[in-house]
This record gives sequence, structure tokens and C-alpha cells, in this order.
Amino acid sequence: MSVPKSKLSLTLIVLLVLSLGLTVYSLWSYGQRPASSLPSGAFQPGGASFRDAPGASGFGSAPNAGAARGGGIQAAPGDGAQPQQNPGGGRRQRPGQLQDGSGSGSGSGPGGSVSGQADSRRTMPAAGGGRPGGAASSSSKYAAGLALYAAIFIAAAGWAAYRLQRRPLQLPRERRVLLLASLLGAGLLLRIAAAPWIPGHTDLNLFRNWAMSAARDLSGFYLHGSSDYPPLYMYVLYLIGKLASLTALSPYSALLLKLPSIAADIATAYVLYRIGRKLLSFEAGWLIAAFYIWNPAILINSTFWGQVDSFFTLIVVGGLWMLANRNIGRASALLAAAVLMKPQGIIYLPVLFFELIRQKRLKPWLIAAGSALAVALPVVLPFSAGQSPLWLLKLYTGTVNEYPYASVNAYNFFALLGANYTKDTTTLLWFDYHTWGMAMIVIVTLYSWLSYAKGGGTKLGPAAALLLIAGVFTFASSMHERYLFHAAAIALLAYALLRDRRLLWLAAGFSTTSFVNTYDILYHAGGREASYSFTMFVTAAANIGLCIYLAIILWDRGRRRSELEQPALSAGPPITPPRTGPSPRRDESIDR
Repeated sequence: MSVPKSKLSLTLIVLLVLSLGLTVYSLWSYGQRPASSLPSGAFQPGGASFRDAPGASGFGSAPNAGAARGGGIQAAPGDGAQPQQNPGGGRRQRPGQLQDGSGSGSGSGPGGSVSGQADSRRTMPAAGGGRPGGAASSSSKYAAGLALYAAIFIAAAGWAAYRLQRRPLQLPRERRVLLLASLLGAGLLLRIAAAPWIPGHTDLNLFRNWAMSAARDLSGFYLHGSSDYPPLYMYVLYLIGKLASLTALSPYSALLLKLPSIAADIATAYVLYRIGRKLLSFEAGWLIAAFYIWNPAILINSTFWGQVDSFFTLIVVGGLWMLANRNIGRASALLAAAVLMKPQGIIYLPVLFFELIRQKRLKPWLIAAGSALAVALPVVLPFSAGQSPLWLLKLYTGTVNEYPYASVNAYNFFALLGANYTKDTTTLLWFDYHTWGMAMIVIVTLYSWLSYAKGGGTKLGPAAALLLIAGVFTFASSMHERYLFHAAAIALLAYALLRDRRLLWLAAGFSTTSFVNTYDILYHAGGREASYSFTMFVTAAANIGLCIYLAIILWDRGRRRSELEQPALSAGPPITPPRTGPSPRRDESIDR
């Protein structure tokens, strides 16, 4: 399928010009709005405090008054509820810490085999409860447009897949720079144009609190406040807090908070393009990048919700690519950075462990340890003054134990059983949910290790990592709706390395389930506890099916490799049949 040069060039130029014009107009018109219409929690020039508006997080008194995740005053925007003060101003009470005798019948589904489920389920939270920082503040007026865009994207992707199966895409060599620049530029500009107008989840209020706290006293951030995020991203929030304190940039606080993730979306797409171009072709790399940039599962996380999973995904993809190239030092450094940004980074560490075990040498272990320490020490030490020696370990354990539920709005196996926001101490058959989840983590890790060993090592690393994140999300407890976000990028990376088209179907499948899960929580559940529904049932079942399909793919690849490497058995040396005719005459000219 060749593309006419003149038509393609004109289309790309028009797209870039329109994107640039729309972005300039969007930022100008947003900056012209009166101060009273700015979003709640907007930065004040000089970094002194937040605007006093309904739904603001109440930051601006003592440094520890609002720096906590959900600490300080919380109110759900627009619901008219009175804000609730967390006494002590530290880490808020976890959603689900029940009053005596409290229980809820909402959100119940199948699960008759679960004992004590009604008593262990938390009540529906009031304003400020349910999710960290309260209910979602994202305006529902954007929900229909986003759903329409997702439907158009699915239709366009299906049509493109059908056409490409019949005839591969051929793009003119002399237009490659323009093609790539138009794709990346339009994706970046349109995100920037939309981001300020979309309120996002109230996670943005938490990031505002942390940005202002870090900008005032970076080294004392964890001493004077409370946050369940590790230190790495606090440096980014420090820069945002400093920039937002400038008078000209203060109205754009929402954009500034979303901008690192938006930039990470584009950077991840570029990395995937470079990998696809190197291992496959320019056309394949360009299509992979296009699929990632315009993917609604990617858009909803960074541009609509305002979360930072895109930034984390960029680090993980870089680490897995370095590991696939057997660069143990850089892979260890990047995976250590992932752990220092989010505790979910721990899920990917076994892949590095698999490779270190496979090499059977001490030197790679020393390189990995040295590289990880070279990243960890500069990140952690500035926050360590005045802290106990084990402060970082306590931070991680506190974060891991912060949500003691079978599922935290993740549409997975436990949600399928109707156990969303059910206490993980509730018994299912012989064991509680937490024990079942830990057992499944062990099983998924061992199966990934077996697949890695049988599948040929480093090239299978991203596929093994995909199984880890998909398996842990689907079968472990305490999973959030966004924890499957990284699967799309990792599946595309695995496809580029293995050239197995089944991984493209997984990239599409995980993108669909991730989008539906995130969309349903953001707009239908309002950021609170999701009730059992047909959407939850279908999405959870799809995630289980995709995870099993991935396990089958890895098993199949390991089996095929074993068959190819198996030596042919023979009873003895090959038997040469006797000649029945005269010997061929030697051509003496060859000797001469």
C-alpha cells in the first residue's frame, strides 16, 4: 500500500499547522480567563498558597498540613459536602477502615463462596473518601467525547490492520523526517491544547500539594509531610513547583502537572519507533509509534486523568530495551530508577534477576549492584537527613500495605468474583485473598522465569515482563485500575524483538481493557468504589483471557525453540549409496 507523496506531504503539513494553531489559541484563551474561574488548587504566584476554592486541598499553612496523600482538608468538588479534616494532617485514614458494624450491599456480585464478605466490605465513602484525595474532579462533559474518540480509534486501527494484511505500507524515503515530525509533533501539540481544560482526577490536587511542598523545602519533604510516592518523581514536582510560582505560569498549573507525562508519551513513542525501525523497518516503527501516540488508553491516563504512569512507563521500556541488548549496567540503572519512582517497579526486577542467573558469572551481579547504587544514592540521600536509617523501607512497606483489599478498582480475577474493595483478609475457600494473591505472584514469577530460560534469554525479556505485569495485575490483590497501563508499550516492544504478531493482538487487547477500566472508574464510578457491573465482569474476564493467551504464547515459543535445538538422533554415520555408473571426469581446468 503505497502513499502518494504530494498528498501525504500536504496532509501532514496541514495537520501540523492546525495542531500548532489550536495549541496557541487554547493556551491564550485559557490564560485570559478571570482568576475566579481558574481550577481549584491553582498555584499562587510566589508559591505561597493555593487559591481558596471549593475542592481545593487546603494547602498553605504548615508544611505538613496538606502534603500528605489525602491529608489536610478534602472535599469532592461540586458535591456540596463539607470538607473533612484529617486530624494530625499526616497520611489520611485508608478508605475502608470501617466503623463498628458497618457494611455495604452495594457493588455486590457473585461470590457466595466468600465468607464474611458483607461485613468486610467498606461503606461507600463520603466526600474525600474512596480514592486518595477524594472523588474524581474530572468533568463528565468530556466523557462522551473521549468515548467517541476511542470508538473511532478502534475502527481506524481495525481498518488499518485489514489493509496492511493485504498490502504492506510503503512510505517514501525522502519524506521520513516529515512523517516522524508530524506524528510526534501533532501528538504533543494536541495533548497540550487539551490538557488545561480537562480538570482531571483529584490526584492532581495531591501533586499540587507535593509540588509546592517540594519547592519550599525539597530535602525536608518527607520530614514535614507525608507522601506514599518514593523520592524520584519529587525532583520533577520540585521543578513544577518552582515554575508554577511564576506569575505568568501560575494559571497553567494543571498543564504543568500533566506536562511530564505528556512528554513521556511522546518520548516512549519515539523510543518504540527507533526500536521498530532498527529491528523491522521504518514503516513498522512509524506504525508502532502512531498506535501508541493516538491510543485512547494512553491519552486518558496522562491528558485526562493527570497521572504519572507514562513517565514510569518510559523508564521501564528503556530498562527492558537495555536488558534485551545485554547492557546490564544501564538496564539495572533504569529499573532501579523505576523502583525509585513507583513501588510497581519491583514487579519488573525479576526479569533482571533471570538474566543475572542465566549468565552464571559474578561480574554482571557486581555491575548491576553498582549501577543501581549509582542511581539510588543521589536520589535518596538528599531526603535522608534527619531520617531513620530505614525510612525508605518504611515508606515502601507503608505504601504496599496502604490498600488492604482484594482489588482496588482493578477489573481482575478478584473483581470478577465481586470482591472489589473487599478486605483482603476475607476468606475465599481455604485461604484469604491476600494469601491467594501472594501465591499467584509466586506462580506467575516462576512461569515467567521458565519462559525466559526456555525462550532464549534477553530477547524474551520484554515478553516475560509483560507476563509479570499482566499476571500480577490479573491475579494479585491490592491492584489499582491503572496498574495495567504499561502493558501496551511492553507488548509493542516485545513484538519488535520477537516479530510475533500475536503480541500485537495483546497490545490491542490490553489497551482496550486498560482504557475501559480507567474510563469506568474516572467517569462512571467518580473515582470511588466501582459497583459490580456488566462492564466490570466483561473487562475482568477479558484480562484473564489475555493473560492466559500470553502464557500460551510464551509456552509455544519455548517449545518451538526446544524442538529446533534438539539434535537429530541417528543410529550411526550416514550411509552413502554405491555409485552405479562411471566416475565423473575431473575438470582439470579448475586445478589450473
